Amino acid sequence: MQINPGAAEFPHRQIANHIKARIRQGDWAAGERLPSIPAIAEMFGVAKQTVQRAVDQLRVEGVLITKPGSGTYVRGTRRRLNRLSRGRYGGFRGYHADLAARYRQQLTEVGRAPAPPEVADAFGVTDGTELVVRRHLVRTEDSPVEIGASWFRVADAQGTSLELTEAFGRPLYQEAEEEIGRRYATATDTITARQPSREEAELLQIRPDTPVLHLLHVAYDQAHKPIEVAQATWPGPVTTLTEEYKIPGPAAEPAPDPGLVLG
Repeated sequence: MQINPGAAEFPHRQIANHIKARIRQGDWAAGERLPSIPAIAEMFGVAKQTVQRAVDQLRVEGVLITKPGSGTYVRGTRRRLNRLSRGRYGGFRGYHADLAARYRQQLTEVGRAPAPPEVADAFGVTDGTELVVRRHLVRTEDSPVEIGASWFRVADAQGTSLELTEAFGRPLYQEAEEEIGRRYATATDTITARQPSREEAELLQIRPDTPVLHLLHVAYDQAHKPIEVAQATWPGPVTTLTEEYKIPGPAAEPAPDPGLVLG
């Protein structure tokens, strides 16, 4: 295999594209170990540093995973999370059994904390206002896939079960509706891509230069007053957010205007 030194694409990117093509063709299957860095460098006739840059790029993209002392492996398929926040409400406002079967949510912290800017903006309060927060970590069988937090006004949550460090036997929104006495009526989801904080990278077990997807979910009551502001952060390269929806048909043609009819 040879790279094209005259191409506009950098050599390490050409190598990365070759590796991805071979994975797609089935030359290297999910879970299979790749040849060593020196071996790949010899295959392409380049320096080991060039191959290392290609491998680093593919790790960030979620194509490869390196196991210390073992080697570099092809990562499994991307996780189709289907975790837009509307999924948390399930069919007919019931528990979303599919999510419960595929993911394990661990409550990691409950208490009061200063509101970060995006949460403060959603509630219409100043940065640093004290709010009640419930933080969690979501895992599959092999790795963490989400870190999140749900925020409530102290006036709403004070003295309720929302301040208890315990998991509920039902979705959080159902507990909040009963404890606060207001029904979730509408919600907005805002998704952005960014670099993770150091803490996020450690919790998600990803490299610090791996991009993440971040969701801000704001749930409102019937008066459009925020009840809950929720955050969720996922490792971007291995996360696919999928939403299925109906597309409305064309509007019916209006009846022609007969205009002025003289008898």
